[in-house]
Amino acid sequence: MSATDWFLTARERGNRYTVIDRRHRDGASFTAGNEVRALVHGAAYFDDLRTRVEAMVAGDLILFTDWRGDPDQRLGDRSETAVSTVLCAAAARGVVVKGLMWRSHWDRLAFSAAENEHLGEEIEAAGGECVRDMRVRPGGSHHQKMVVLRHPGRPERDIAYVGGIDLCHSRRDDEDHQGDPQAQRIAAEYGPTPPWHDVQLAVAGPAVGDIEAGFRERWDDPAPLTRNPLHRLHDVIRREDTRPDPLPPQNPDPAPRDGHCVQVLRTYPYRRSGYPFARYGERSIARAYQKALGRARSLIYVEDQYLWSSEIAELFAGALVEHPDLRLVAVVPMYPDQTGLAGAAQSLGRRRAVEILRRAGGDRVALYGIENRAGTPIYVHAKACVIDDTWTCVGSDNISLRSWTHDSELSLAIVDDDPEDGFGRSLRLRLNREHLERDEHDDADLQKPADLFAAYQHAARRLDAWHRAGRTGPRPPGRLRHYQEPRRRLITAPLADAMYRLIADPDGRPRARRRAGVF
Repeated sequence: MSATDWFLTARERGNRYTVIDRRHRDGASFTAGNEVRALVHGAAYFDDLRTRVEAMVAGDLILFTDWRGDPDQRLGDRSETAVSTVLCAAAARGVVVKGLMWRSHWDRLAFSAAENEHLGEEIEAAGGECVRDMRVRPGGSHHQKMVVLRHPGRPERDIAYVGGIDLCHSRRDDEDHQGDPQAQRIAAEYGPTPPWHDVQLAVAGPAVGDIEAGFRERWDDPAPLTRNPLHRLHDVIRREDTRPDPLPPQNPDPAPRDGHCVQVLRTYPYRRSGYPFARYGERSIARAYQKALGRARSLIYVEDQYLWSSEIAELFAGALVEHPDLRLVAVVPMYPDQTGLAGAAQSLGRRRAVEILRRAGGDRVALYGIENRAGTPIYVHAKACVIDDTWTCVGSDNISLRSWTHDSELSLAIVDDDPEDGFGRSLRLRLNREHLERDEHDDADLQKPADLFAAYQHAARRLDAWHRAGRTGPRPPGRLRHYQEPRRRLITAPLADAMYRLIADPDGRPRARRRAGVF
């Protein structure tokens, strides 16, 4: 099958108000000729981003969106590599810096309102512009994590970063997984500096233009950044920037190069006030997964922070039932990132999804957590899926109703015409080798789905047995542990169920689509 068989058509995207597909003269819903690199771990991404930004000159353009931004988060080892320092220095050089930060909920609820406000203030003081955007559904967030760097007159340097990594604490970990020294505390099982596994994509080529166009749609939205009267009073008192200035005209898309086909996918929720670029929302991430799962034949490889929602699990289960040779391998966090009722809600959602998957696929379904050499669980924050080594999706969305219908999300799908020598297989094997603690290119026995399935099971069984034996003797190679469902606390089940449905995994579809069970 070719790329057109896997990608959504413009009609299948289901959002005729967006410019993303209309901007292509040939009517295509994706671009060809893109160079896509996978930056596995925050340290690799931060280093790449910092190097590129520090090379920018007056007249260049930086556009970014983020769920959370910590001004003091270092992009390198030195204090002068802090996010705010690097972006402010660029603005002082004459680089046009424009940012959209989620305004966030109260810090008392473990969100990031203060951090996002401070980052915006520092960038504005340096001559850039960074506004806090609360144009979301009640209880929702702008979860997109994207940076676009444009260079007028030097389009060969244009690049966009899309994935799951925020410009904030805890993200700058590397393949050794000792954690980011600037840690954000999560559940105690992950220790004081939680090891963090994540993926970001770096894209060069015409897809940069599509990603930038998506940023411009949000930036040019004429709706107020917030409708909350307390927010507005705060903004007046603090003299906060609430009216984004016009952006410079968009430059022509970078020229195609030898590389990959890329499709930009988003989630925007249904809101009564609507988005001018998504009147009834957009759920192209969900629709793209539906289409790709319908073509899955041999292997679905997933790394995901959540992997819950019964309705979404049924989509994966349907593929497993339809194709008896299809296997599903998933790498997920060993424990919720929160404790108490919030953690119980997360566990409940995961448990229900896993039960559906295992009923459908039996021993063709395997879930794993990962740990570092010290035995500390690694928090899996990645949002990546590779189907048959052909269709790959990496972005900000988790496999959950919240990500597929309720919050704003941004992801990229990549399709390889030759799955045996393409991006999808390369990324999957890169992740497989890390979790098995293999050297580069030591993956001859991981090419076929059945062999990968067996290698993961073997490694996890040995490491699980080593732990059961009291961790005596040499530690077996690999980081994989079989995922175990947390013990149930029946007394909290009703409250956890309510919290799961209303807070952890709400549904942002129009009511008619929700009733019909379609995206």
